[in-house]
Amino acid sequence: MTVMTRVFVRLLLLPSWMIAFAILIKGYGDTGDGFSAGVVAALGVLLQYLVFGVETMDRMAVVRKARWCSATGLLLALTVTFSPLLWGDTILTHSPGVGASPVHLGSVELITAFAFDTGIFLLVLGFCIGAIDLIARATPRKPS
Repeated sequence: MTVMTRVFVRLLLLPSWMIAFAILIKGYGDTGDGFSAGVVAALGVLLQYLVFGVETMDRMAVVRKARWCSATGLLLALTVTFSPLLWGDTILTHSPGVGASPVHLGSVELITAFAFDTGIFLLVLGFCIGAIDLIARATPRKPS
């Protein structure tokens, strides 16, 4: 790969993650969700794998922590899914309920649907990066 390609791909990682976070935040109110955001963020990492290779990517924290990312996402999604059973509600009953005012963090409403989408985002991101890493390690690569 050329130097220009390496610089360009390195610069694309941050915008791809910013778009992924925008999809995640917008997701519970409009079109978009944690799954789409996880896939977009993983595509940014996939570009890095294609250009820099496995050895360089081993130094990225997101690659090293992909399993923990998946486990945390799964735990968060399952917690949000089944915690309403403790209060006698059905699974996936979100709070605050209808007519209640949610807590705001800037323009983001902190509701359980957002926590669920965040868990799905982490699960998809960790799984995609793990799958990309597995495929990258199985594919022999010629030195460039």
